[in-house]
Amino acid sequence: MKAVVQRTKEVTLTVNGELISKIPFGLIVYFGVKVGDDFKLANYLASKITKLRIFEDENGKMNRSVKDVGGEIMCVSQFTLYGDVSHGNRPSFTSAEVPDKASLVYDYFCEKLKEEGVVVKKGVFGADMKILQLSDGPVTIIYDL
Repeated sequence: MKAVVQRTKEVTLTVNGELISKIPFGLIVYFGVKVGDDFKLANYLASKITKLRIFEDENGKMNRSVKDVGGEIMCVSQFTLYGDVSHGNRPSFTSAEVPDKASLVYDYFCEKLKEEGVVVKKGVFGADMKILQLSDGPVTIIYDL
């Protein structure tokens, strides 16, 4: 399981020109599932991300979580996180989970984020999404489990 987590000021997500999701500030999580990933790992990752302290406190130190600052999470499924470019120039996605299974893990992961007490907005699994993101920092953390 991989997650690329970025601190943002604002995110909007559209599909075919239609606004699907929007958050005012918080985190965008690009989420990928590899073959064999399970719900237990999704539980662990959801807990880690909601407690990740990358927002500044009153002293300017990264010491607050998305929960602490009242931010929201935009969670976007992204199988391309498992693109292998070690041979040639065209990525291979053989380590990415098949869509039916990956979709179940993605939905479960989003529910676990919500259960941690954070407002969560989603993309559309498998869709061609257009994402406008105002990065904050930029701050990017990568979980590769």
